[in-house]
Amino acid sequence: MAQKKDYYEVLGINRDASDEEIKKSYRKLAMKWHPDRNPDNPKAEGNFKEAKEAYEILSDANKRAAYDQYGHAGVDPSAAAGAGAGYSNMADAFGDIFGDIFGGGRQRSSVYRGADLRYNLEVSLEEAARGTETRIRIPALEECGTCKGTGAKAGTQPTTCSTCKGQGQVRMQQGFFSIQQTCPKCHGSGKMIASPCGTCSGAGRVKQHKTLSVKIPSGVDEGDRIRLSGEGEAGMNGGPSGDLYVVIHIKPHAVFQREHNDLHCEMPVSFTTAALGGDIEIPTLDGYAKIKIPAETQSGKIFRLRGKGIKGVRSSTHGDLMCHVVVETPVNLTARQRELLQELESIDQRSSGEHNPRAKGWMKKVKEFFGQQL
Repeated sequence: MAQKKDYYEVLGINRDASDEEIKKSYRKLAMKWHPDRNPDNPKAEGNFKEAKEAYEILSDANKRAAYDQYGHAGVDPSAAAGAGAGYSNMADAFGDIFGDIFGGGRQRSSVYRGADLRYNLEVSLEEAARGTETRIRIPALEECGTCKGTGAKAGTQPTTCSTCKGQGQVRMQQGFFSIQQTCPKCHGSGKMIASPCGTCSGAGRVKQHKTLSVKIPSGVDEGDRIRLSGEGEAGMNGGPSGDLYVVIHIKPHAVFQREHNDLHCEMPVSFTTAALGGDIEIPTLDGYAKIKIPAETQSGKIFRLRGKGIKGVRSSTHGDLMCHVVVETPVNLTARQRELLQELESIDQRSSGEHNPRAKGWMKKVKEFFGQQL
């Protein structure tokens, strides 16, 4: 059976997300992956069910608290009835069956690795291009400093669970078959705490906020993940800590749009400059650059500035800057400007084919089209 994804990662939210943020994210995913809207996508139904399951857990305060403390084991105990309940795979099932027949059987470990955490970090386009270092503050379950993770009051120690004998699992014999499930008394820990720690109430972990420094390499792109090993939630019963994944999101930029390692920008050009030609300055991430606009430049023409884009994390060269010409129609004309444009229009009409070849060609196609319809 495939390991379940972290519910917070499924919904794309941080662990301190509000109820409204949880609901908003779920509605967005539900609309995106609903099977009725994706009849040709075989993965849509699975993604929809995954998001629905995550929402049902995180929208319930009690279930969310249990999930935050124990992970999937806290909200999805392997105590379901039926053959094979509580097994991670078929090898476990047959191992337990033959263990009962021939004696022995394997002892289950009650040591659990801490959950991985996800943090969504917004950075500017400039920070993504050049790299930076920032500090983030995250909530996480940390080992209780009072009891050192044992969950027991100072001066006491946990005792072995009398029901499962410390294995964390119990077997139910049904004829030939042996079904194994989580111990209902110790909830899989294999230990009992007579005098719980006053700080963590016996959980061995406490919810705290911690501040971490994150180094963002130059060239990161939208959706890239930075892994901070061991900075996730603390493990249980001495288990290792999980990891923290910082997911990069690029803030919208006022001038540039990024496409892989290339940058794109619109370059407004005046009517007269486009017709007569001239020089204009455009911004780049390294300062201004000058572009020579040839006469009779049309709207939509693209000028490429090589090497003025971004050097990606896994790239050896810089991308390019693509400048898209947008010929700007003048506004708020003076009487004299209007007079000159009317004079120009009068000249154009007398020889429109010479000065406006695209318009002439388009009109020819229009006439041919309507001629075919008659």
